[in-house]
Amino acid sequence: MEFLQENVVSCPYCGESIEVLIDHQEAGQQYIEDCQVCCQPIVFSVTLDMEGHLSVSVHTENEAY
Repeated sequence: MEFLQENVVSCPYCGESIEVLIDHQEAGQQYIEDCQVCCQPIVFSVTLDMEGHLSVSVHTENEAY
């Protein structure tokens, strides 16, 4: 099993595409990381589906999810 997966997400603030490395051990967790372009705090939500594929969604700090 590969432990790091490269994903491309769009910053919910400035819309820039950002490459991030996601660890499989982060599945089921949320964490905050600053955008590399606009420096705003992005909330990352990492999930793992039944087949073992990682999924990443991003939100602003003020969004309800």
